[in-house]
Amino acid sequence: MTSLDWSTASTATQVRETLDSLRAQDLPTHGGRTLSYVYDSGLARADEIGREALAAFASTNGLDPTAFPSLAALESDLVALAAGLLHGPDSTVGVATSGGTESLILAVLAARDGAPHVQRPAVVAPSTVHAAVHKAGHLLGVDVITVPVDPVGFRADPEAMAAAITDDTVLVVASAPSYAHGVIDPVEQIAAIAAQRGIRCHVDACIGGWVLPFMAEVTPWTFAVEGVTSISVDLHKYAYTPKGVSLLLHRDPSLRRGHIFASAAWPGYTMLNTTLQSTKSGGPLAAAWAVVHAIGLDGYRELVAVAREATLRLAAAVDDMEGLTVVAAPDSTLLALQAGEGCDVFTIADEMRTRGWLVQPQMAFAGHPATLHLTLCAATAAKVPELVAALTESVARAREAGVVRVDPGLAAAAQQIDPETLDEAALDGLLAIAGLGGGDGSLQVPERMAEVNALLDAAPPALREALLAGVLDRLTR
Repeated sequence: MTSLDWSTASTATQVRETLDSLRAQDLPTHGGRTLSYVYDSGLARADEIGREALAAFASTNGLDPTAFPSLAALESDLVALAAGLLHGPDSTVGVATSGGTESLILAVLAARDGAPHVQRPAVVAPSTVHAAVHKAGHLLGVDVITVPVDPVGFRADPEAMAAAITDDTVLVVASAPSYAHGVIDPVEQIAAIAAQRGIRCHVDACIGGWVLPFMAEVTPWTFAVEGVTSISVDLHKYAYTPKGVSLLLHRDPSLRRGHIFASAAWPGYTMLNTTLQSTKSGGPLAAAWAVVHAIGLDGYRELVAVAREATLRLAAAVDDMEGLTVVAAPDSTLLALQAGEGCDVFTIADEMRTRGWLVQPQMAFAGHPATLHLTLCAATAAKVPELVAALTESVARAREAGVVRVDPGLAAAAQQIDPETLDEAALDGLLAIAGLGGGDGSLQVPERMAEVNALLDAAPPALREALLAGVLDRLTR
């Protein structure tokens, strides 16, 4: 890694050169070949005005809207626009957050604190719900009860969710769409069940909230559905704004009150926040406002049509491809792909990487095999023929290589390990076995990850979590 001498001031040229050198190691954020993590409209003018606004407002602070009323105005405008798209009533209120995870945590927090009589609050959600809901439960002391989904369509099962609701349930969650499979849960039925039981219903539309409103025929999921009390929508996804801005909208102000925090229990200023953050740069918010207005609703309608058509074209091509299948018909712009006999998704992902494409492996879950996740953006549309060719070549190469095999003895041993008992030395040893470390606390990330991913896939989820937490710990030391 290139670095500078901290003992003396560096020139602007040195700083820029170092940053450029570091950035060269990253995946490309534009060009449509990175099919997760980033979102690219392909509109240079929108990117430019977003960067300008990001820089112009970088030093402003959302901590106090009376000190920076511009930020309150920008936030209110974006919330109002989103409320209109999501059929929110006049009473709809919202906040801008740092991303979908914070929006989901706040939705759970508001539901928990909105039911102070419940001693051990719980959330009921489909097993496909985003992991951020589990993070919310972990942080907030809320039980997350997950319910199996339809094993064919991968949508939530309303009857099973209804059966899981108890007097301790404060919130039910549905996805529009789910990240892993790209399908919309039956929000109408789930919201009706929640309303009947007097429970809040949150719709996680973080990845679909700026796509689905611009599509002609979509199963109902917005505030137009009675019983939906809150919705999360990420602007840094399909609104194509710089990271990181999400919106959390509530049907009325009383539902938001649980995540407004005030404290005068110290001699300084009275702390007052609507989100988990106190100090927060106004840069991402201003950039979001600028990009959304630069593209406009008609512009988004065109971008969604392009990305949706690209998704359907790719799905059709995969249907005709030997060795790869679409797991579930896509409801928006996300695809999950499954490998056929004779190859595996981990090798396909490696082969795609060598061809300049990032597709994201998803581990086996609840009896279903591992899959590949692809997020299709507007910028990817023109490259669908190249993407199909790369997938075809990658599958062929993976079939030649054969399925990555994990030593049965090693897989059996992994089933017996209690992650809670792992000390640093044991964790170093396991990371070395997995091909991720030297056994001495060092970290080695190989260029090809198929064997590593296959081993992680064979490990129980709790052990996989411990191993990857160890990787993250070592990456950030």
